[in-house]
Amino acid sequence: MKPPKFHRLLNRQLKKVGLDDMDPDKLSEFLNLVNDAYQSFDKDILRVENILEESSKELFIANQNLKQERDTTQTKLKNIVDNVKGVIFETDLEGNFTYLNKAWHKYVGVSVQDTLGKNYKEFLNGKDQKLNEKLEKYLQKKQSYFKTIFKYQTEKEKSIWVELKFVLVTDSTDWKTGYIGTMIDVTNLKEAEIGLKKASAAKDNFLSTMSHEIRTPLNAVTGLANILLMEEYLPSQLENLKALKYSGEHLLGLINDLLDFHKIQSGEVELIENDINLTQLLKDIKSHFKLKADKKNLNFQVLVEEDVPLNIKGDKLKLTQILNNLLSNALKFTEEGSIILRVSKLAIEKNKVRLEFKITDTGIGISKVRQRSIFKSFIQENQNTSLKYGGTGLGLAISKKLLNLQGSDLNVESEPGKGASFSFKIKYKVSNELDSYNPAAIRSEPDYKPLYLDVLIAEDNKINVLILTRFFAKWEVSYKVAGNGEEVLEIYKDSDFDLILMDIQMPILDGYKTTNSIRNLPDSNKAEIPIIALTAFAQTDIKEKTESYKMNGFLGKPFNPLELYNILKSYTTPKTTKRKHLSNSNLPIKE
Repeated sequence: MKPPKFHRLLNRQLKKVGLDDMDPDKLSEFLNLVNDAYQSFDKDILRVENILEESSKELFIANQNLKQERDTTQTKLKNIVDNVKGVIFETDLEGNFTYLNKAWHKYVGVSVQDTLGKNYKEFLNGKDQKLNEKLEKYLQKKQSYFKTIFKYQTEKEKSIWVELKFVLVTDSTDWKTGYIGTMIDVTNLKEAEIGLKKASAAKDNFLSTMSHEIRTPLNAVTGLANILLMEEYLPSQLENLKALKYSGEHLLGLINDLLDFHKIQSGEVELIENDINLTQLLKDIKSHFKLKADKKNLNFQVLVEEDVPLNIKGDKLKLTQILNNLLSNALKFTEEGSIILRVSKLAIEKNKVRLEFKITDTGIGISKVRQRSIFKSFIQENQNTSLKYGGTGLGLAISKKLLNLQGSDLNVESEPGKGASFSFKIKYKVSNELDSYNPAAIRSEPDYKPLYLDVLIAEDNKINVLILTRFFAKWEVSYKVAGNGEEVLEIYKDSDFDLILMDIQMPILDGYKTTNSIRNLPDSNKAEIPIIALTAFAQTDIKEKTESYKMNGFLGKPFNPLELYNILKSYTTPKTTKRKHLSNSNLPIKE
């Protein structure tokens, strides 16, 4: 009997163990089962091979597609990067270039191929030492971010402004591997910025110059008006003289508004904390506005609640300016009825008090729509307001900005035809002085007694000299006049004075240089003479500069007679009052 035909592997194993000659019937059932298993295994292997073959084909196709997509993406990315106007770069930690896009050649004039592997320093040597130092310091510290703008001279001798930015790159383990960054041509933006700065400087210079030029003739108008009011005049001339004085002061107020607004916009305003006697401040304000209110038959009142601290610390000048602006506004737009300034205490904590100032009038009022815009620059209630009432439309804008600087705000409540109420809440420190009314502390109006001073006037404007000397003649002040700095030094060399009034702007040698020469004189007595600057510029423009030149103060033009008198009076001494003075008529004005 022929042995059954088993699977090759089974036959091999039977032969190996010596069972190939045995009677198959004895093992038939078992061997058939094993043989079936082997046959099934072959079929499984064939099926798996078919599956693997199909999968391999799919994987191959997918791999090809991925490669194609990768190549397409790389091409697109390369095209994008190479067509970016700015430079994209990579460097190692030492600043050696490892990648650059094509824009590099356009910026630097060196090909990408000739740059890769080289250090950034090779392209900055001799061009910008400060930038080199900044970059080297940054790379040493391995900081995470760097940004700067610098001027770069290209190979074609063309200067461009470049914005350089780059960041530190790390791998998945936070190991620092290098830097990636950009270089962008910002020449147009930088030149525009430089142009704006020049325009701003030109604007500032224009405002300062115009301020000086306008104030100089204003000095003549207001100064001569004050002198005429101090002299004998016909009764019929009084109203004309007052109108002349008011017009000059009004024009000066408009100029000051424009200059103050410009300073606030430029961020040049600083807060100065000083002692404020609220009683005196409000008294001065009341005396100033009551006269104007009486002329319009208006009832003007200043009401202060009993618990308001009367001695506080804050910026007195700005508080006065805000109240003056708001009261001037109320007076301007109120034809009948009343104007009330009310001061009340809202709260007090430790050494600070929160006050509310409210100005209420019975004037023309403001519509709800216009209330949202009246605090903007040059804006008034309507187009006819400026024509009918005058003004620049800056008073409220300036007041609001000054309050904002002090952490406060300006609020309005009003209805057309029913008046308006402007208010602000502001914090001040409570002064250590007793909160009491002290009449002795309140300055009285001078009665213009003789001063007996010797003054050297340094002023090139004949009108200003005329006004000063007319005042001096009334106050028995002896004087000599110099038209420029050189004349000042020549006169002062052989004469002694109690005070020098020094104009800032003079031909040949200006006031600053002249003062500097005086302060450096070998004779300490002559070098230390009090010098008061005369200026048509705004006070904040020259305060620091006059102090740096060791001037003792400054006096603005147009001259305020009371302010001028008080400055002169502060330099009188027992020695000057006892000294015999020559008559002013013997000291001619130097032309």
